[in-house]
Amino acid sequence: MTDPRLKPRASETHRPLPDIVTERRRADAVQHLQRYFRDVTATSGWAGSRFERLAGGGDAPGVVDHFTADDLVAVSLLSVEVPPLAALQILESRKREIDTLLAALPDRVDLVDVDPSTIDESWPAWRLWSELRSVPGIGWVTAGKLLARKRPHLVPVYDTVVQRAVNPDGSFWVWLASALRADDRALHRHLLSLREEAGIGHDISALRVFDVAVWMDNQNR
Repeated sequence: MTDPRLKPRASETHRPLPDIVTERRRADAVQHLQRYFRDVTATSGWAGSRFERLAGGGDAPGVVDHFTADDLVAVSLLSVEVPPLAALQILESRKREIDTLLAALPDRVDLVDVDPSTIDESWPAWRLWSELRSVPGIGWVTAGKLLARKRPHLVPVYDTVVQRAVNPDGSFWVWLASALRADDRALHRHLLSLREEAGIGHDISALRVFDVAVWMDNQNR
């Protein structure tokens, strides 16, 4: 599987966008978003639509700089599990070092505002991702979703479905940051316009709009 942190080849930032996030398929993307964020009941709906909103959100005041049990439950809504012993490390035995790295991540910065050339081993999100990956039982997808729960505007949700759709040669983070900034931030503005048209709420980040639209369009392929 492609490590989301790896530096890209020279052509990486020029790879085409998935067509679902282009203007040509605007109506399809809006439909995907509305379907995904439709009301969830005990027996129907996409549980993942509550990922960023469960218990007030992972970036809510008071919890923004430390992982909580609610965060571990939230990632389970996206079909990954934090094993019991891993949960104890994140919440207890390794809490200090993990939360220190989390606190170094700005909580009011969007990925579109990050210079892609700065996304390397010294980037705070990279360092926290690596620390979480060192916890036995935490894979690259789960580590990324934990970061996305705490910094939804800075770190994207990324899994094998999105990976297949984007097919990056190297870093998904670098590719997406570059794509969001290209052409005077055209993709970022397009994602926000999809959010508005779908009426899913201003608390849903542009990154999550990208993830949901691409995931819904490719989940059965």
